[in-house]
Amino acid sequence: MSKKVLIVDDDPDVRLFNATVVEENGYTPIEAANGEDGLELVKKEKPDLVLLDVLMPKQSGIRFYRELKSDEAFLDIPVIMLSGVAKRTFLRSQKALTEFGDKPVPEPESYLEKPVEPDELAAEMEKFLK
Repeated sequence: MSKKVLIVDDDPDVRLFNATVVEENGYTPIEAANGEDGLELVKKEKPDLVLLDVLMPKQSGIRFYRELKSDEAFLDIPVIMLSGVAKRTFLRSQKALTEFGDKPVPEPESYLEKPVEPDELAAEMEKFLK
């Protein structure tokens, strides 16, 4: 059975692009349009990898990531952040949440700024799925 990759992004075109790259590399894509639905799919499907956008309605990637990495059951699921937001901005937001009383979470295993090339995404996924 092929490994599952959860794609969490509110843009249907980005989800289609990512799903195509995932499929072309022999993995099974699972899609969610927001962080809320993404967390439900993590619990139900236990993906091998998550491709996560930062800015989304209904629950941002920032909150999704924090919830994922704060749950012992999902700590081992690697996350590739795919965002138009610079990595340092994302890390600052995580630090700010920690200062407001949330516990610290580890940095994402990978952070790619959009737009990302198909071969770059494929190579990054391969690091975690081989």
